[in-house]
Amino acid sequence: MELRIMEYYLAVVREGNISSAAEALHVSQPALSRQIKDLEEELGVTLFERGSRRIKLTEEGMILRRRAEEMVRLMQMTRSEIGQADGNLSGEIHLGAGESLAFHVLSRIAGEIHRDYPDVRFSVTSGDTEDLMEQLSNGLIDAALIFTDYDRSLYQGVRLPERDRLGVLMRRDSPLAEKQTVSAADLAGLPMILPRAALPLLSSDPVLGRLNVVTVYNLIYNASLFVEDGVGYAVGFDGLINVTGDTPLTFRPLENMLTQQGTVIWKKYELFPPAVDLFLNRLKAITA
Repeated sequence: MELRIMEYYLAVVREGNISSAAEALHVSQPALSRQIKDLEEELGVTLFERGSRRIKLTEEGMILRRRAEEMVRLMQMTRSEIGQADGNLSGEIHLGAGESLAFHVLSRIAGEIHRDYPDVRFSVTSGDTEDLMEQLSNGLIDAALIFTDYDRSLYQGVRLPERDRLGVLMRRDSPLAEKQTVSAADLAGLPMILPRAALPLLSSDPVLGRLNVVTVYNLIYNASLFVEDGVGYAVGFDGLINVTGDTPLTFRPLENMLTQQGTVIWKKYELFPPAVDLFLNRLKAITA
């Protein structure tokens, strides 16, 4: 079994069907189908259950997937170690992140890698979970920092140790600014500016469902301008907008609201270049 065929096989598993895998690999669909068929004939087993829109692995297929991952990962580690040994590691690492102080974990790792390997560059995309999941699915970013649940059959991830506190950004001259914390009842009837990721909660939570939502956002800086201009009150994480000095804004935590931890996720079975592997390995090492 050639390593190239194992990479093809994992691509089919990752993408869920032959046509998507062929497109991702830049090969023709008939050629990829023939490679998979030849692999089944070589092993004398059936690897996929045919007939459904998304392929399903047989028991033999699951065994091969595990072994193929080990083979490919070993080769990736070998390439990475060789590249690191001569100091020539290079490449670009594409990260996506929701706005959070937890991003410091990623930025510190990026700084360490850049000091060790100056030819490694980073590209960062900001957005909410919906934006980032779409980009991750389409291969536009390598990993994403999110604050919601995710499909563990498609992605793997690590939980970051840092916690973010959720609260309300408001004008300093607001009556609510006199309180140390804000309850959901305090927000009843007020014009609210909510993150887009919070919208699913409105239909399931009886209290949140009664909020008067006037604006939805995915980046809190723009939301802070709405607050500053008196449009409403914005829900978001603490520490992202300056509320010190002579700024007209202030922040109050939400009562009985647990702090939230972010998770960095990436595609399972993805064949990453050495620079991305290095980043993920360092991330896993500090969160183990």
